[in-house]
Amino acid sequence: MKLPRDLSGDERAQALAVLGYSPSRQTGSHVRLITIVEGEHHVTIPRHRALRVGTFGQLLTEVATHFRITRTHLIERPFGGQS
Repeated sequence: MKLPRDLSGDERAQALAVLGYSPSRQTGSHVRLITIVEGEHHVTIPRHRALRVGTFGQLLTEVATHFRITRTHLIERPFGGQS
């Protein structure tokens, strides 16, 4: 499945709220999110207009690994399969 490319860091952070992530702190142009669903997990997202595909791919891998789901399932769930 093609990764959504037109979402900003803020929009991606909001999409992760579906999985229980919420902002815990911000340093400069990066926001750190935390979830306690299925154990504590932290991710850091740059608040840039558009994230590089590799950066977003790594973020998806981290979140999918934490929730023990596939990246495809993760894309379909919070990001609604947007392309």
